[in-house]
Parts: sequence; C-alpha cells; structure tokens
Amino acid sequence: MMDFVKLCLDFGAHHAAQTATERLSFSETFLVLCKQNACGRYGKNYTCPPHVGEISELIRHIKTHKTAVMWQTIHNLEDSYDFEGMTRGKQLHNEITLEIAEKARGFLGQNVLVLGAGGCFLCERCAVQTQEPCRFPQRAITSLEAYGMNVSKVEEATGLKYINGANTVTYFSGMFF
Repeated sequence: MMDFVKLCLDFGAHHAAQTATERLSFSETFLVLCKQNACGRYGKNYTCPPHVGEISELIRHIKTHKTAVMWQTIHNLEDSYDFEGMTRGKQLHNEITLEIAEKARGFLGQNVLVLGAGGCFLCERCAVQTQEPCRFPQRAITSLEAYGMNVSKVEEATGLKYINGANTVTYFSGMFF
C-alpha cells in the first residue's frame, strides 16, 4: 500500500495525517452555509450545491470509505484582511490537491474520493452555467464542506491544527478510500 501521508508531504502539503473516516465530523447543516453563498459559487459550479447532490447522500457516500488521509497547507498573510493572500494560498492548495488526486487515482483508480477546499477550480467558468456537461468529470474536485465535513473539527481526529497563528490561513483537503 502506498504511503499516502508521505505522498501528500512530497507534493507540498505542510502536514498530513491518516485516520478512520468514522472519526471525522459531518453535518447536514453545512448546506445552510452553502446556500448563504458567501463564496459566490452556489448554483454556479457542478461541484457545489445544489448540483453536487443531496448532502445526506454525500455524507452516506463518504462514510462508505473506511480510511481518510487529510492534509493541509498553511499560508502567511500580511494581515487578517489580506484576501489576495488568501486567494493565492487557496489556489496553491488546490493545485497541490489536484496533483495528489491524480497520483492517488493513478494508483487506486476511481476507488479514491478526493475532496478539496472550495468548489472545483479547473475551469474559469463552470460548464453548468451554460448548461453543458462538465469538461473534466474525472478531475473535478468537490469541497469537503459540500460533503458535510466539519473542517474545524479535523484536529480532533488527526491532530492537524485548524488555526495556525495570527495572519495565517489554513486550507484542508482529504482523500477517502
């Protein structure tokens, strides 16, 4: 079996840990947060609600995977209002997640579920907005929150800190198999 924690670190994650999926926290209340559309992607991305599917079904699906490897990247910010720094950090995190996903899928095939930070970012404008099929269905990455994961509680299951100091932002991803 491939050492997926090492794989994550090799691709640039700052920290990674393996845990049983059942130790992670899930809740359907995250759909309420998505519907508030703070990120602007609700209804505009195939990997975001409502297009990604019913949250209760997504939670059931993720729980069919016994093992999870969670990883994080930590990014320094100029201050707590450095939205450009947050955006750059998220982009870097998602690039790392895509590399990890491609390597893991190459090893495990489609038996691995990879979830990231926020909705899919592969296309500048998601094909759902023009009522076309997804351009990259095998590469698209859905967010942890869309599957109902309480990312703020990942620390309890893995030891990976949610808050990593003043003027930092931390992003999480995970793979489930």
